Amino acid sequence: MPLSDNLSKEELRLKEDREKTKYWRRWGTYVSQRSWGLPREDYTSDGDAWQFDFETSRSRVYRWTEDGIGGISDNHQNICMTLAFWNENDDILKEKLFGLPGGASAKSGNHGEDVKEMYYYLDNTPTHSYAKFLYKYPISKFPYEQLYEENSKRGKLDQEFEITDTDAFKDNNYFDIFFEMAKDEDDPEELNFRITAYNRSQAPAPLHLIPQILFRNTWSWADNDEKSHAKPKLSKEYEDSNYSIKVDHHKLGDRRVVFAPAPGLTDSSNDVEPKLLFCDNETNFKRLYNVENKTEYTKDGFHDYIVEEDETKCNPENFGTKACGWFVFDENGGVPAGDYVTVRYKLTKKPEIEIDEEEFDQVFDNRIADADEFYWNVSPLPIPQELRNVQRQAFSGLLWSKQFYHFIHDYWYKGDPNSDLPPQVGRADGRNKEWKNLYNEDILSMPDDFEYPFYCSWDTAFHTIPFAMIDCDFAKKQLDLLTREWYMSPQGQIPAYEWNFSDTNPPVQAWAAFRIYKIEKRMYGVQDRSFLERVFQKFLINFTWWVNRKDPDGNGIFEGGFLGLDNISLFNRSEPPANVELFQSDSSGWIAWYALVMMNIALELAKENPVYEDVASKFFEHYLLIADAMTYLTTNDHCDPDGIQDPTPESLWDEEDQFFYDKIHWGGNKTTSMKVRSLVGLIPLFATSTLEPELLNRFPNFKKRLNWLVENKKELVDRNLSSMQIKGSGDRLLLALVNKDRLTAILQKLFDEGEFLSDYGIRSLSKYHETHPVSMDINGQTFSVKYLPGESDSGMFGGNSNWRGPIWFPTNFLLIESLLRFYLYYGSDLKIEVPKGSGDYLNLAQAAEEVQQRLIHLFIPNEEGKRAYHGEGQEIFATDPHFKDLVNFYEYFDGDTGRGLGAKWQCGWTSLVARFIQDVGVSTRPPNTPRRRKSAYLDDDEIKNYTPRPSPFPLLSRRKSGKSLLNLAAHKLELDDNEMGETKMPGLSRRGSTKTVDSDAGGHEMNENFLNQVRSAMSNYKVGQEPEVHDDELETRH
Repeated sequence: MPLSDNLSKEELRLKEDREKTKYWRRWGTYVSQRSWGLPREDYTSDGDAWQFDFETSRSRVYRWTEDGIGGISDNHQNICMTLAFWNENDDILKEKLFGLPGGASAKSGNHGEDVKEMYYYLDNTPTHSYAKFLYKYPISKFPYEQLYEENSKRGKLDQEFEITDTDAFKDNNYFDIFFEMAKDEDDPEELNFRITAYNRSQAPAPLHLIPQILFRNTWSWADNDEKSHAKPKLSKEYEDSNYSIKVDHHKLGDRRVVFAPAPGLTDSSNDVEPKLLFCDNETNFKRLYNVENKTEYTKDGFHDYIVEEDETKCNPENFGTKACGWFVFDENGGVPAGDYVTVRYKLTKKPEIEIDEEEFDQVFDNRIADADEFYWNVSPLPIPQELRNVQRQAFSGLLWSKQFYHFIHDYWYKGDPNSDLPPQVGRADGRNKEWKNLYNEDILSMPDDFEYPFYCSWDTAFHTIPFAMIDCDFAKKQLDLLTREWYMSPQGQIPAYEWNFSDTNPPVQAWAAFRIYKIEKRMYGVQDRSFLERVFQKFLINFTWWVNRKDPDGNGIFEGGFLGLDNISLFNRSEPPANVELFQSDSSGWIAWYALVMMNIALELAKENPVYEDVASKFFEHYLLIADAMTYLTTNDHCDPDGIQDPTPESLWDEEDQFFYDKIHWGGNKTTSMKVRSLVGLIPLFATSTLEPELLNRFPNFKKRLNWLVENKKELVDRNLSSMQIKGSGDRLLLALVNKDRLTAILQKLFDEGEFLSDYGIRSLSKYHETHPVSMDINGQTFSVKYLPGESDSGMFGGNSNWRGPIWFPTNFLLIESLLRFYLYYGSDLKIEVPKGSGDYLNLAQAAEEVQQRLIHLFIPNEEGKRAYHGEGQEIFATDPHFKDLVNFYEYFDGDTGRGLGAKWQCGWTSLVARFIQDVGVSTRPPNTPRRRKSAYLDDDEIKNYTPRPSPFPLLSRRKSGKSLLNLAAHKLELDDNEMGETKMPGLSRRGSTKTVDSDAGGHEMNENFLNQVRSAMSNYKVGQEPEVHDDELETRH
């Protein structure tokens, strides 16, 4: 395929998909690892979704979405390709990953639902032209019962018992099973699959590899349109051949699965041929409920046939709705020690009857090269290979977490139109009854495809930031969908997550939309104003919902709500004690920030449509009133004749502690601060922004309105926005909820290692409360909070998350961004001691980089090869050569040790580390090294002599922006030229060459051109203890 406009092949595929000339995204890694235990699949009267557990799922069909190991499907999950294995020791066929349920049963995890397997997402591209997955399968009997029993003995104060705590992987006694998918060069409908299984043990071991194809069951509850079509069918295509399965589906046409014989275990061995088996994707009622089955062959038929050796459980006539190719490697004891076996197969529309192995493997080689080219273009600067590995796996996990999500509220709530099983009595008054508008049938980004296989709207916003680096179209699509009428409620609420769509999570979606808009403009030179304006209209409705719902008194202080921080407070803030009125510092801070984001979007849109200038003024006034209320909370008795509120002791700002706290009113006139030092008091820092002089000059009406407020509401402005009258660095004005003194006071706590600053980022609750717990008696009940750096000690919110000390990426990301915005105003005039007591004073840009470095250190091996998130006692991850380069992305991390907690595999928002690596990867130092010049991975000579990875493709294949001294890779805040004013900096060119490279000489010339740009930028970069950071350089990071 010839290069066009200097795009990589993967970028060309994205372009073709965007223009709908080829549908590269139709097939992808869209099958969740778990669909059991979900509210969607819960049809009970008491709402106990965990009754549908792992054991049940092996024999019960799903109503909404399928699950499976390494699953591939089309974008409506009509056809699914999954994996199954058997080691001849397990009692069950390994068709899905094992984990403990949530809830309160004897089998529940001591910290909620928890997967108990070892698997890794090694690679993936935005179009899924190539994907790679690794499953580590024990050779000995899988320890199902031991995992149940040991976890049942553990309480909330104990750590979880993991599979690596068993002997499952002792002495390397396991298989590494790699699964890959590669699409053909020019045809996105041609899917090639390769399984390569390595025996890592010291002895031969038998292995059964069972690639499967199945139809999602749509016929059992089909509406009239579905019933008008023939039931889909899988059948053996040729009577005398075991290599081809015919696939008939009315929505996807005729296809076939073609298997190649697998090479034998030795050079002298015969090939291993598959045996084709067929059953139906139907429930085994006899096994589960001891009643007659509706169909003769059920979804657990392969288990019965292979493991139980009951050949009556698969259809001898060789057709059904679920099929597999069964490969058995057991000659001479099985796969030899240290050796491997390979299975090749494909899903094709072509009339192929055999696979040419050489051509087949070449497809994989080509797609791997395409993936390498794509990701080297994303990160072309001299990032150390260790960090490049982390970033690549972060992107991969993010892409593997794209899942088909299906939920139609009417059908779930009332029962399917043609179903003979209506919902149970009482269910109509249960969960999510008010969300009648939901009609979800899309590919969505999930937080984690086992522990959170459903969308969580505030998680999604953070997912879109790293997604925007590699696939802006998908990132925009996520926010588009959340604001459409079949997601957003008629009142303007964005659905939270399926356990309770009505929960209120932080309003981060508008911020994410604006960040995507700016990232796309910087990295790809595309300015999608249509997208920004479209979602802005929906966010206007959402903002109104927030103001009406969470500020019912109109006093600017927002009360009550979940707000995504689970157990951070003394009590569940969604369900406060009786007769208690809660005023939240963080919710007020979130809405003030939301108002600023909306103001900035309105100003951006006003560049082409002056109508939005007035809208920007409206949001500025909203912001100002919230700022005043947070700092000077009053009743109507304290208003002067102009309506300006006088300050009272009821402010959310505590003068004694110099910190923001939540307040509660109860028992008549009792009012008190809940003096818990947590993110609740840091979130008001998010609500900050700078106003550039060029911007104000461009919008005279907006400037006029600001000046009127300064002149006519002087007291209001003086006590909240003193910086509005004092120009800062670059003649900027600052909007912030804190002045310089208050900001300094908060930052002293933020960068105190005895309070918020950990070796691995910013804690969610101050370590101060480890020795100073907070306790409060309210209406005869005692509520308390103490510092808990690890897992939660209660079952609140399911018990599988904790905001009382651990480190969370989303809030760290926003804190870093806030520090950079404060730096834009204060420049080098404000420095803070980092860490407190060290004697090292940093400006706020340098302080922000220090936090990024500490977060990155979670994933980098130390001198002993250990990564902090592994915790203590997990030597296998540092010593086993087949584990040491594999990376997990946990949901959150221990505030003291960095140990990974919560969802274990590729939790979506933790992939934000990919952005941090892009920002500061060049200057990142190894863990446990001081912040000084020679502590970075790369020294000056390595940077000076850096040569981008050799490639036959021109490396100047995408638009590149200038690089700041701090990060050299991406602009953290993405300011555009107008926002940057007249300031410029040396760096990579903003525009790439438009000529097409069609010769080696041309490619070499472009490589040299790009290399010279890189070296030029690098020549200005020094890895010093206190690098000089200029205002104009950071300003490019807006």
